[in-house]
Amino acid sequence: MSSYEAQPEKSAAGAPEVVDPTAVLKAEAAVKADAVEPLRSLAGVAPGEDPRDVLRDVRAHLATFMMEYKFALDEVETKTNILREEFELANDYSPIEHVKSRLKSLESLAEKVARMNVPSDLASIREEIRDIAGIRVTTAFVEDTYLIADMLTRQRDLTVLARKDYIAEPKENGYQSLHLVVSVPVFLSDRTVEVPVEVQIRTIAMDFWASVEHQIYYKYAGQVPPHLNLTLTEVARIAAALDMEMGALRSEVQSLAQEAPQVRGETFRPDDPLR
Repeated sequence: MSSYEAQPEKSAAGAPEVVDPTAVLKAEAAVKADAVEPLRSLAGVAPGEDPRDVLRDVRAHLATFMMEYKFALDEVETKTNILREEFELANDYSPIEHVKSRLKSLESLAEKVARMNVPSDLASIREEIRDIAGIRVTTAFVEDTYLIADMLTRQRDLTVLARKDYIAEPKENGYQSLHLVVSVPVFLSDRTVEVPVEVQIRTIAMDFWASVEHQIYYKYAGQVPPHLNLTLTEVARIAAALDMEMGALRSEVQSLAQEAPQVRGETFRPDDPLR
């Protein structure tokens, strides 16, 4: 796995912007409640300064920061969709079933900054929190997860910052997926910023399992009863076994198609989903 090295922003030199998302949320609530003194304390506003002006400036910095992640996410999603369309044209099938993307909300980012005890400057947040922008690619077969990762990471303007292969080494709960953190350059009007994007690549079966697991953990606020954890682990094992069986089935069909294009009077079509 590649070590994660923060990519420096190519902008004018100077101290990093200190913007604490948690404080911004609290300050915003204080403004709505017209509680000037609590806001003055939270934002470090000096006597005589209008706390609303300070809050407006802080929110502008955060908006710019999140905008950079949106643009990076758009870039990686576009690259993925181009690969899907090009592969369909060249090979009459696509290894990509679905592509989903998401950008963390300010509330979610603030919670993670506080939970991980990350310094409240934007440079530290960018370096230590890698999943602000995330994209999930779903495939039908396990081998296609590696194919997609290879095609994506071969692109010259993407830099692999981290790679975790939970297919080769599943998590204790049985989860299997290929996780990448890639850095993509975002070209703005006055600077170029290297922004990390998390890419998760997993099969349909494992994606279904992960979605259900997420719903259960959300419902129980992370305190899932032991018997449900055992069931989830067993279901993950079944999902992994299904992936192996489907992969073997596709290999057999491909072998038959190469040896004898016509079997029992039927022709293997190029759009056969098992091709």
